Amino acid sequence: MSLAHHRRKQPLVVRQQLLDVAARLTMELGMSAVTLDAVSGASGVSKGGLLHHFPTKNALLDALFESLLDRFDADINERMREDALPHGRFSRAYLHAVANLRENPDESAHWAQITVALLAEPRLRQRWRAWIQERTEEYVGTDSSLEAQIVRFAADGIWLADMLGSHDDGSDRPALIARLVELTNK
Repeated sequence: MSLAHHRRKQPLVVRQQLLDVAARLTMELGMSAVTLDAVSGASGVSKGGLLHHFPTKNALLDALFESLLDRFDADINERMREDALPHGRFSRAYLHAVANLRENPDESAHWAQITVALLAEPRLRQRWRAWIQERTEEYVGTDSSLEAQIVRFAADGIWLADMLGSHDDGSDRPALIARLVELTNK
């Protein structure tokens, strides 16, 4: 007699487990390695269980993106809480969150793979644009200056350079970040 029907269901735990496995596969093998069969096999969750949470690969990738975006958002919010100066606060937090991604290799690798997916998947690009638009509107009173916009564009450039391993040997990075922070105060 199977004990499966006697186990206590923990859908949130299973869902997170599936997302963790998908993230690990993405980091180790690339986005193309994230198949429903691969995630099911690596997680020990039946394919039916996986399909209950994520009916398609796109649903799984969307959820993985949302999970990373939620963590990124939480990091930015924490940095904003620690910043006493309202003017430019979001732009400084965004800059520091992006610049510090390379300090956390796992998170950086996840974002590198998701960035590749962002370029290829219109629905993920749309979700990213919506997130940027939401934040831009939310902080219009404190972060709408041209200087704040320059800082956010520079942060995106730092993100890309870090992902590609180009343009930065690290020696001028603290001065670069400090100069960009100065811009947020204007």
